[in-house]
Amino acid sequence: MEISAKELLDILPHRYPFLLVDRIVSIEPGIRAIGLKNVSFGEGYFVGHFPGHPIMPGVLIIEMMAQVGGVMLLTLPEHKGKLAYLATVAKARFRKPVLPGDTLTADVSLIRARGTMGVVKAEAKVDGIIVCDAELMFALQSPNGEEKVAE
Repeated sequence: MEISAKELLDILPHRYPFLLVDRIVSIEPGIRAIGLKNVSFGEGYFVGHFPGHPIMPGVLIIEMMAQVGGVMLLTLPEHKGKLAYLATVAKARFRKPVLPGDTLTADVSLIRARGTMGVVKAEAKVDGIIVCDAELMFALQSPNGEEKVAE
């Protein structure tokens, strides 16, 4: 199953310039998702990160992986309409810079889920080479805040 850029807008609350996923190329809701981001010279952060040597900030690579993980969790019927708050980033490793012109691929798989919490393993790759990996924890909550964020 694939999710287009337009369909992402119905799942994630993010909008330009902070929607960091262009599309989901493969998804098994609640199990695994693979998403793409085409990294362009037009991204505003390249102006200052770094002048003369533009690289994508690591925190945005983590956010891109988190958005793919959020889509994977939020496509489950029981989580439809909820928000996936990034609660923890663990074991993050940055292995190689991401440059303008790269296509960044995030492969996110569920490690465990309990109640409103979920932990995923995330890997970001460029041309099949891992550029970043981490474990991400999410807290799922309704936009009106009725549920507890953590158990």
